[in-house]
Amino acid sequence: MKRQAILTAAIAATLLAAPALANDSTAELAAGGLILKTTDSIEMRSEDLFISQKEVVVKYRFQNTSAAPVSTVVAFPMPDIGGEGFFESDNGLPSDDATNLLQFHTLVDGKPVKAQVEQKAIVKGVDRTAWLKAHGIPLAAHRPEAGKALDALGKADKDEAVRLGIAWISEYDAGKGWESHAEPAWVLKTTFYWTQVFPAGKIVEVEHRYIPAVGGSVDTIVGMSSDDAEFRATIDAERKKYCVDQSFLAALNKARPKAEGSMSGYTEKRIGYVLKTGANWAKPIGDFRLVIDKGAPDNLVSFCATGVKKIAPTRFEVVKKDYRPDSDLEILILEPLRAE
Repeated sequence: MKRQAILTAAIAATLLAAPALANDSTAELAAGGLILKTTDSIEMRSEDLFISQKEVVVKYRFQNTSAAPVSTVVAFPMPDIGGEGFFESDNGLPSDDATNLLQFHTLVDGKPVKAQVEQKAIVKGVDRTAWLKAHGIPLAAHRPEAGKALDALGKADKDEAVRLGIAWISEYDAGKGWESHAEPAWVLKTTFYWTQVFPAGKIVEVEHRYIPAVGGSVDTIVGMSSDDAEFRATIDAERKKYCVDQSFLAALNKARPKAEGSMSGYTEKRIGYVLKTGANWAKPIGDFRLVIDKGAPDNLVSFCATGVKKIAPTRFEVVKKDYRPDSDLEILILEPLRAE
């Protein structure tokens, strides 16, 4: 959430004469795969994962290796939304839906599943859902209705909300004199779930898809250099996060377009994916395949993986056998500024 501040400070520290970055950095919100209650009876035979800015599609093949049917809850957690300071930076949510933020839906053996939804409002580990519902406050912290409802509370209730950490007070002058408003401070945790029966010895195919919450910046710092130690450390951290190598930097410099008002000539897109849930199985994932689509042939993409193979002008593939992921996936896509 602090990326906007980092970028702005970085530019100011290194290129004082350059135009400042616009105030439109957005934060990516990582989602990921399905979560099942741990059982030795169900194995993930395969996982086929496709990631692009427009859509994430995951196809699984599960097998119940026991002699009896296994019934278990299958869950898909949405990214956490909210918390004090959440609106200091715009978010990359693809929809304004109060519940299905990422337009998630799933199929089991080709048939749609009607999932149930659990939503909780958490403040520093404490569940404040009941308090919000009792006071008529919508749980969707990202929606303007939540802030309006908080602001409409009486003084005693508003003071209690602040004391409990449910709300924080934003004070500013927007040209009409000094204003004070209550803002949501809770974290909304949303989980889709359903009960799935895995027949004995059978393969069950599960597919889910959603629109990712893509983060972005009007410029990028990964190709910059600096004599300032603090900024140099920030650049290095960004390169390490996305495994940016010398060939990527060379391509960035070689293909750098001449764009007025931009230092790199590129805009930055970021996608996060929670991959480590695949390590929770009794056995590794039998066959794992990842395909990342960078969107356009002249876009640049970088992410941490071994055995990456280019399979199309915009697509890259990673294939693993008996795979147990030990880290989540962070994807950086640089798009050249194009003349309108």
